Amino acid sequence: MKIVLNGTAREVAATTLTDLLQECGYSGRVATAVNEEFVAAGLRASVELTDGDRVEVVAPMQGG
Repeated sequence: MKIVLNGTAREVAATTLTDLLQECGYSGRVATAVNEEFVAAGLRASVELTDGDRVEVVAPMQGG
């Protein structure tokens, strides 16, 4: 299916948000949104992705 991940169009096999994170190599603590709606970590497995969804994944950064 085709989705937009962090502003870039991608073809993915994942059908849920959890699967997408694994497929794209995200690990650890991240924040997620699908179609501009925040998705809590505990709900990611139940969020079914559909063709054309816009997904944002943000990882915390250490800075100084």
